[in-house]
Amino acid sequence: MYLPSQTSYHEDMAHVTTEPITARPARAIPPHAYFLVSAIFHYLGPAFAVLLFAHVGVLGVAWLRIASAAAVFTAWRRPWHLFAEGAWSQRRLLIALGVVLGLMNACFYLAIARLPLGTVGAIEYLGTLLLAAYGTRTRRNALALGLAVLGVGLLTDVRLGGQPLGFVLAFGNGALFMLYVLLGHRIARDGGQAGIERLGAAMVVALVAVTPLGIVGAVPAFTHPPLLLAGIGVGVCSSVIPYVCDQLAMARLPRATFALLLALLPASAAVMGFLVLRQVPRPAEIAGVALVVCGVAVHQEADAGSAESSSPPRRD
Repeated sequence: MYLPSQTSYHEDMAHVTTEPITARPARAIPPHAYFLVSAIFHYLGPAFAVLLFAHVGVLGVAWLRIASAAAVFTAWRRPWHLFAEGAWSQRRLLIALGVVLGLMNACFYLAIARLPLGTVGAIEYLGTLLLAAYGTRTRRNALALGLAVLGVGLLTDVRLGGQPLGFVLAFGNGALFMLYVLLGHRIARDGGQAGIERLGAAMVVALVAVTPLGIVGAVPAFTHPPLLLAGIGVGVCSSVIPYVCDQLAMARLPRATFALLLALLPASAAVMGFLVLRQVPRPAEIAGVALVVCGVAVHQEADAGSAESSSPPRRD
């Protein structure tokens, strides 16, 4: 997968680097607050999606999620000009992110149809540990990372004898989620508002990528308005609110900091699985959640002046 260099990326995006005045209120909110909202909705939508699986095919629900998000972003940001006017390197980045989003959502839904939401959430985070490890430069951050690793290990408690295909899909989703974090930071470098516009363009690509896989499964929802509305609600909760908040957080947090904060996601998955799906966590999983939260609390964010240095080396 081609990832453009930082220099060429900023040259390609030069015409959209200035944020409007309306973006200033968004910047007044701490980036960690955006991440917290994202962490809640990241698994709230999928938890409700599991309830739809009894009426709509798994890939059909994934298609409804992406299609509704693409419709919202298209109406809100009108991102098609990025394809019409942007340089080829910009289009390539948006296409790459869109394909990753489409496949990631498909793998994720196929996994949560077979495994508890908390388990899939823990496995999803494992790939981002590699990103956090790249950015660790102090003993305190090394301790934070160690706590997060131990916590995720307790949460995962992998048993391949039950649902081997579910674990394969969960680990595939984790790898794609790591790519999402990498590519998401690249489109967020010029500010949250510009990143949201590019995210909208990528979501349109995601819809194109996932349509051959999920359109057939989504057909039953078109003849039952309540199911269709539920699918749209899942899309807004899963792909609009959290992804927008991700962009607003990524634009102001070093990549390594964002990657370690993602340790909250397994905890969020376990909580949503319990509240919505009545998936009761075992004592070891509760201990894992506690360790993950402690890791996030111990983590020390890089100073603003050294934010760039805290990011891992890029292999452009």
